[in-house]
Amino acid sequence: MSVPRMCDGPEGRKIAYHVTAGREPCVVFFGGLKSDMEGTKAIHLETWAKAQGHAFLRFDYSGHGQSSGKFEMGCIGDWAEDSFEIVKQKTEGKVLLVGSSMGGWQALLLAKRMPDRIAGLVTIAAAPDFTEDGYWQNFSPAQKDQLRKLGRVELPSDYMEPYVVTARMIDDGRKQLVLRSPLDLPFPVRCLQGTSDTAVSTETALRLMEHANCPDMRLTLVKSADHRFSDGPCLGMIESAIEEVLLLAG
Repeated sequence: MSVPRMCDGPEGRKIAYHVTAGREPCVVFFGGLKSDMEGTKAIHLETWAKAQGHAFLRFDYSGHGQSSGKFEMGCIGDWAEDSFEIVKQKTEGKVLLVGSSMGGWQALLLAKRMPDRIAGLVTIAAAPDFTEDGYWQNFSPAQKDQLRKLGRVELPSDYMEPYVVTARMIDDGRKQLVLRSPLDLPFPVRCLQGTSDTAVSTETALRLMEHANCPDMRLTLVKSADHRFSDGPCLGMIESAIEEVLLLAG
């Protein structure tokens, strides 16, 4: 694991990142919930970008990886501010956003905030609005009561220790929803989704497709691919999606 640089983020947070110089647009990778910038997809795409001569940025949200803070103290809005600051401070010109799982939601939030700087978007099992549609709507009455009384519930995970979901994450998530209001994406968008993904459903991918106002948006469903979307063929599909968007972006 290489030593990252640190960026001054909002409210004194320190955001760890790695940036590679190269031509525009800079490819920016947004990781998933409780993921970090040392994951398979982030490292693979950094290697790909270097070989292609493209600028590349990967980073950790606060409370993730090597950035400051505790995960349980964060929320979607905090990580959106982290994303905005790192892109604003460490990139120039156009950027191509690549968002995985929660990173797909973060990329959509950033695209809404700075549309003039976005060359295109690639999502991998994007999970917009998951705090409301995934967590809150599926909580049992007992879990909702626990959240109100204790301010937190723990959910099992297929990949690591249980996820801690806080009342702040749920409340803040409602302020960040992107599927309940107009979502204009005036640039090429390519979405990738595995049919064996147990964390994000194909219905979520189709809902995003139907909701977004985008002149050039395509969804690729990959039979038997899971949420990690990190084996050789899947990584190749991510590369191809990025290359297609780069070509269209000119």
